Parts: sequence; C-alpha cells; structure tokens
Amino acid sequence: MNGFVYDIPTKVYFGSGQLQHLGMELSRLGKRILLVYGGGSIKKNGLYDSVTWELKRMGLMFFELGGIAPNPRVESVREGAALCKKEKLDVILAVGGGSVIDAAKYIAAAACVDFDPWKFMSEQAPLKEALPVVTVLTIAATGSEMDSGGVITNLSTNEKLCRFAPPLQPQVSFLDPKNTYSVSRYQTACGTADIMSHIIEVYFNMTPDLQMLDGIMESLMKTVICYAPVVLADPENYEARANLMWAGSWAINGFIKGGKQQAWSCHPMEHELSALYDITHGLGLAILTPRWMEYTLDETTASKFVQFGVNVFSIHPGLPPMEIAMESIRRISEFFFHTLGLNRTLGEIGIDDSQVTLMAQKACRGDRILGFKTLYPQDVEKIYQMCI
Repeated sequence: MNGFVYDIPTKVYFGSGQLQHLGMELSRLGKRILLVYGGGSIKKNGLYDSVTWELKRMGLMFFELGGIAPNPRVESVREGAALCKKEKLDVILAVGGGSVIDAAKYIAAAACVDFDPWKFMSEQAPLKEALPVVTVLTIAATGSEMDSGGVITNLSTNEKLCRFAPPLQPQVSFLDPKNTYSVSRYQTACGTADIMSHIIEVYFNMTPDLQMLDGIMESLMKTVICYAPVVLADPENYEARANLMWAGSWAINGFIKGGKQQAWSCHPMEHELSALYDITHGLGLAILTPRWMEYTLDETTASKFVQFGVNVFSIHPGLPPMEIAMESIRRISEFFFHTLGLNRTLGEIGIDDSQVTLMAQKACRGDRILGFKTLYPQDVEKIYQMCI
C-alpha cells in the first residue's frame, strides 16, 4: 500500500441548534462578511432570517451575493471576488448546497489574486491563499462542506472543471439535518446518487490498501442505501436526514482515500455532460455509474464487484463470482432507478449521441482516464452510448 497524509482541519458543528455558534465563529475570523446563497429557498424556509440574525447579534457587517446557480458559473465567482475587493471583506459565508459552497471557495481564492479566477481551473494558476470560508449546509450531496475541492462551470467554453487546493478547505461548517427537510424529492435523490458515486470512485480500486477503509466505505454505502428511502418517504425524519448528511461529508473528505492514487472515472465523464447540457450532477452520475461498471467488469476486476455485492448488498457468497458481479450491478441500478426514482437513460432527459465523441475526448483530456480500468476516448464514447 501507498503512504498518505491525513488532514481534515474543518471544524464541524453537527446537529440541531448549532447555528447559535455561527456568529462567534465568524467574528473569530473577521468582521466583514460576504453571505453567498442560491436561488432564494433559504428565505422561504426561514434559514436566511436565522443566519442574518446571528450576524446582526454579533455586530458583523455583511454583504450579499445571491443567485448562485447549480453547476456554479465563473461569472458568479468574478462578481463575488470583485465585491470582496471593493468592500474589503474578511470572510465568505456560504449558506446552501455544493454549488453555493464551491462558488464561495473560488470567490475566497479569487479575492486574493489579480488575475481572472477561471485561470485557477483552465491554467492551474497558483492557488496559495484564500479568505476563510464558513458553510451552512442545506443538502446532503457533494461533501464540499468538508473538503478542499470545488467545481466551476464556464458556459462560454462548455467546460466544467474541478480542482483541489488546501486553502479552499472550509474553516467551519454547520450541519443541521433540519436544514435539509425542505429539499425536494428529486434533489434528495440526486444528492444521494452523488454521495454513492464519491464512495464508489474510491472503492473500486485494485491497489491493496488498508482493509479498514474498505470496511468503512461499505458501511457508508449501506448507510446511504438504508436511509435514502426513509428520507424519500418521510422528508422530516431527523435520524434518516442526519445519517445521510454525515455519510455525505465522510464520502469525500479525504479519509477513505488512504493511499489510493488512481483517477476517478465517472466524475470527469459527468462533468462533460453537465457542462454541455447543464443537467443535475447527481443524475448524470446515476445514469453513468452502472454502465461504467458493466464496461469495466471482466475477469481481472470481478473480485472487486464480488466484494461489493457480498458486503454491501448481502448477495450469497457461494454463487459463481461473475454471477455475483452482475447481480451487484443490477442491485445498484435498482437503487438508482427504482428506489431513488431517477431517469435510467440520457435519452429520457433529451440527450442524444451527437456530442459523445467530443465529450469523450474532453473527459480524457485528449489522452486517457487512469481509473479503475484505463479508459481511452473510444472507451468513454462507448459508455456514453450505453447510457443513451
């Protein structure tokens, strides 16, 4: 196994009523705040009032940047960074889901440089510092509240790019499961698929690593599979929402990665879909993942599918290995498309095969994806076709 560095410096306030500590934590980091949020749902459900009351209670000055879109746009990052510079702001407060938090992270970084923030993504421009970021999470999905990564979309170039950098790590995150009660059934389902994909991208790996990490990943996946249907049936079930929320954070905060070095496969393929068609990220992952599994299953990889099927779905270990492997793919497909109720194909959401060659080239960055199995553009194109 490979060595690794483990460092998750985010302080987490988890549970109901923890927002009372928000003002104190913000005042420790600065006095002038940029409040970043999405389409306005936090104003409808009362969270906006609760957050701003905490800011006012501590005498903090705050400015607002609302309207952050799903698949957050680089234009919002530019706007937020300009506001930070103009008003000499100290802290970015993101109240929302992964898109809001990702935008906030890059606003925080862009406020500290003189070049266009898209260069962070397109040219890997130096990202050495950022304003402190504090998050109030409203959906269990991306895990951005507890990691150092973020994804930004540039519609003018049809690109959706991801980058990780230590300065992007949130300083403090507030996770109250009650703040996810109002999340729609569809968005809850998409968020659940995103969580599962984050684990699957790491779990499906043939490199020997700590056995405990596989066990933790299996437990996380079983937790998601157990509680997602409970949430869909009873949106205000606190225990179910809490389990889903905490699993989402630990799916991508770096802990389960251990010393694994391989690249992810489904995420770069999905990023091309949502860059071109602006679809919901979790939906794209749900459609892609079972087809990617089918494509990568062979005699050299079957053992991992057997482990997945036996330990996550309790498939009888006495069955022939390839039968277990195929049944495990059927079970995850059933979870995505029946239990969560998500679309099975890209065709169902109006996407045809006219752009698959282009998307495959871009997903591979013109060369290959060094993932669970190495994928070349022609392989990725075939996976897209399987999804149509």
